[in-house]
Amino acid sequence: MSVDKDTGVAVLTLDRPDRLNAVDLATAGELAAAWRAFRFDDTVRAVVVTGAGRRAFCTGIDRAAEVPQPGSPYMVDDPLATIGPKANDLWKPVIAAVNGIACGGAFYLLGESEFVVADEEASFFDPHTTYGMVSAYESVYLAQRMPFGEVARIALMGTAERVSARRAYEVGLVSELAPPGGALAAAVACAAVIASYPPEAVQGTVRALWQAQEATRAAALAHAPQLVSLGNLPGGRQAELFSARRPGFRLR
Repeated sequence: MSVDKDTGVAVLTLDRPDRLNAVDLATAGELAAAWRAFRFDDTVRAVVVTGAGRRAFCTGIDRAAEVPQPGSPYMVDDPLATIGPKANDLWKPVIAAVNGIACGGAFYLLGESEFVVADEEASFFDPHTTYGMVSAYESVYLAQRMPFGEVARIALMGTAERVSARRAYEVGLVSELAPPGGALAAAVACAAVIASYPPEAVQGTVRALWQAQEATRAAALAHAPQLVSLGNLPGGRQAELFSARRPGFRLR
């Protein structure tokens, strides 16, 4: 995490490039703590979230992470549920800068950002159905940003298909395309402009924008834990499908 005191822009970086910036339990806690710290730091007026390296923005939960679960379908622990800014009651503007792959649980972060800047080589997909898991939270977040048919396709096609940065731009998931490796600089430039405006007006606007869809989003997310409990295969079966995954994909 770095903060430019002159511009008021903070850059929050997922720094696990050797794991394609997948989120383990420690990283999930660090993300939540960072968002909550930004609430109390008035020198931070806008935030850019990105991933280290060129290979990936984030690939969701680290499959090596051990996530104990209560023995009840009515109590589901999701370690990614609080990795985003809105889940931590942060209403300062957040821009996501995407290099490389963004998939699965990455949509928790993209879905709680105000907008997304991606480089031309970025790609997006949701692997859940391929591995016997319900895409619940991810689909809800994407449904706030993309046409229904596009969300359904990305959720149901799993690992067989990836959405190019260009296609993501065309359907509204991405707001700006940057040259290869240029997403962070482009996002920081946007954040610096926003941070130069009176923060009261900016934060009020952020809150108003989210209020427009809050009821629908909250109601949909409330059903997600039970859908996951009912539809997910046991962990062992998921691991079998993951180890037997087929190489190759279609980029559209």
